[in-house]
Amino acid sequence: MKPPLASDTAMVMAAGLGKRMRPLTATMPKPLVRVSGKALIDHTLDRLAEAGLTQAVVNVHYLADALEAHVVERANPKVQISDERDALLETGGGMVRAQSMLPDPFFCLNSDNIWLDGPKNAFAELSARWDPEIMDALLLVVPHSRAMNFNGQGDFHLDSVGRITRRRTGRIAPFIYTGIQIVSHRLLRDAPEGKFGTMQLWERAIGEGRLYGLPFTGLWFEVGTPQAIRPTEDALSRG
Repeated sequence: MKPPLASDTAMVMAAGLGKRMRPLTATMPKPLVRVSGKALIDHTLDRLAEAGLTQAVVNVHYLADALEAHVVERANPKVQISDERDALLETGGGMVRAQSMLPDPFFCLNSDNIWLDGPKNAFAELSARWDPEIMDALLLVVPHSRAMNFNGQGDFHLDSVGRITRRRTGRIAPFIYTGIQIVSHRLLRDAPEGKFGTMQLWERAIGEGRLYGLPFTGLWFEVGTPQAIRPTEDALSRG
């Protein structure tokens, strides 16, 4: 019998403008861009279903009708729409708007995530580490050696127990955020109204010692530009 997951629900961030993926996103939202014959958001939703999650909340903004039509009839996981047609709220504002549809805690991930699991699937790994007594959020992070198509300086440092600090000026941070996390409603308390990024909430949690990271044991692919699609497809075909 599989150990229980921390939540049966994930919020899938799908409302962005996809500017780095142009010209492909001139006529379609980024989550509908196809990789290995499948829309990016279907890669994500299929992984949720495989892990045993039954509910997904998908936020929509850019070319929202097309994206909503693509996901709304899905049965596994069952999809609810968090409508941001009136204003793009970014990641923090998006979670706050959808909060009434989300249990405590919930998984949150980007709609363009592609990964290959290690010994356990990503959601099982996060669930086994999750401790709401000491954590407001638990981020799945990956070392540079397991981050495909990534050329940046990294995002975070971890201490000996997994507490997160941000990349230090002039340093390479050893861990990259995969876009996947478990979030407690406590992280969202007293949040500002309207548009803001999750980093604003993470900064407070870092200051309180309640933001943690878990190194991923699989491979993660950044698929942010059209040029990243082919190498990702090649790697998946060898998978």
